[in-house]
Amino acid sequence: MDKETVIRLIEEVLKETNAHTCCKDGVCTDNLCVIHNKEGVQNVVRSGADRISAGVGVGGAEFDKAIASMIDHTLLKPEATKQQIEQLCREAKQFGFASVCINPSYVKLCSRMLRDTSVKVCTVIGFPLGATSSEAKSFEAERAAQDGARELDMVINVGMLKSGEYDYVEKDIAAVVRTARRFGALVKVIIETGLLTDEEKVKACVLAKNAGANFVKTSTGFAKGGATVGDIALMRKVVGTSLGVKASGGVRTHEDAKALIESGADRIGASASVMIVTGEKPAAPAAY
Repeated sequence: MDKETVIRLIEEVLKETNAHTCCKDGVCTDNLCVIHNKEGVQNVVRSGADRISAGVGVGGAEFDKAIASMIDHTLLKPEATKQQIEQLCREAKQFGFASVCINPSYVKLCSRMLRDTSVKVCTVIGFPLGATSSEAKSFEAERAAQDGARELDMVINVGMLKSGEYDYVEKDIAAVVRTARRFGALVKVIIETGLLTDEEKVKACVLAKNAGANFVKTSTGFAKGGATVGDIALMRKVVGTSLGVKASGGVRTHEDAKALIESGADRIGASASVMIVTGEKPAAPAAY
């Protein structure tokens, strides 16, 4: 995709999202735009919602199973113990989550525990800052894939993106993609939406698509902000149906997950996965 095409796409998306000039001093005044309207945004894109429409009920085990199959059961806290990771794997098998998402040092352990199941092993690359070199990310990806990871969630170099160094960012993503493909692994690109403007979110999605990634993902959970229905709709609008969209960061309830899926997400990253699929309410906000 050439530079002129990228510019046109950015202008088109931003024009559509700001069509009725809802914002005054950066605050939405009418709650009608794609970035801020929680209900209306669900109609922007149906590609993500359609993936579960056939199997979704109005509660009960069938609905829980559909949501569970879209969740990356996540534990990335630096203080996570081996015993907690083992419990994570047991829960993933019990509820049929799509994957467990853990730090690279636990990939071998999870691969052994989940060897004869449908649960995939997902790990993170260049996490959580994304500021390591492309060579370091590529090496980390190779080692993780050798250890059994089949999904790699890499963090873009946010500073380079904000500096306008788009060639660097695309090549950074592509380095991990090339490594992942040698092992048949998927790459999800974390763009860290909480640190970006809407224009930068669009550019990041375009770069991930150009680099051959499989998903774009909202957040690490370690920076400000998290997944929002507006960001999911915007990201889905940019990548269309050619890439997956993963919502991650602050997803704690069944209602959160459902709204994000209806807005275009086809994967959810969450540490409160069990509460999400059972419909339980958290006693207090979970700390990262």
